[in-house]
Amino acid sequence: MVFIRGLSTLFRRTIMLDSKLNNIRFETISSKYYDDVIEHLRQTFFADEPLNKAVNLTRPGQGHPLLEQHSLSTLKDNVSIMAISNDGDIAGVALNGILYGNTDIEKSREKLNEIQDESFKKIFKLLYEQNLKINLFKQFDVDKIFEIRILSVDSRFRGKGLAKKLIEKSEELALDRGFQVMKTDATGAFSQRVVSSLGFITKCEINYTDYLDENGEQIFVVDPPHEKLKIMCKVIN
Repeated sequence: MVFIRGLSTLFRRTIMLDSKLNNIRFETISSKYYDDVIEHLRQTFFADEPLNKAVNLTRPGQGHPLLEQHSLSTLKDNVSIMAISNDGDIAGVALNGILYGNTDIEKSREKLNEIQDESFKKIFKLLYEQNLKINLFKQFDVDKIFEIRILSVDSRFRGKGLAKKLIEKSEELALDRGFQVMKTDATGAFSQRVVSSLGFITKCEINYTDYLDENGEQIFVVDPPHEKLKIMCKVIN
């Protein structure tokens, strides 16, 4: 297996878990796994993520060019984690990226203006607007933040605490890389519950019923139990 140079001993070896997950190992995601990770997301995440589902962005098993571009860009930050079964199947992934102060705020503004897919633009606009309300870099006096962007677990491996383990391993990697703050845009109730259990706090939130267009119509009609977007973060130093 391939590991990123400079990682601690923890990330140079396979990590075995408790009895519920004793057939799972964790690895940082190297480029040779990119295609497999994208295929995993097509099957388990792209269509089911609450906001994607609300705008019918794609169907189960199908891809989406902008989602895949976003995922690949995140993978290239080299801080993502995957869980692999003894059979070689990807059981789950945490796609993590690095945010750099005002530079990424400006890049996000430019990206938003360039998006042609209106459904995707709605989602990106919501995330951009809510993140713009808070300046985490100023609040925590840091110039970079470790961001959990996608958390996905194959249905065959759910109910075993794997999502929580993926975040725990991501936090260990973030600490190893010298980050002081982690954040995530948690769009669903399940991810919110998991990160909350690991000490993440809510810095900004908005109910989907309160996010309206210029005509006063609700933009995202999201299936329960998902009710709101929460921007959540954790100090880890």
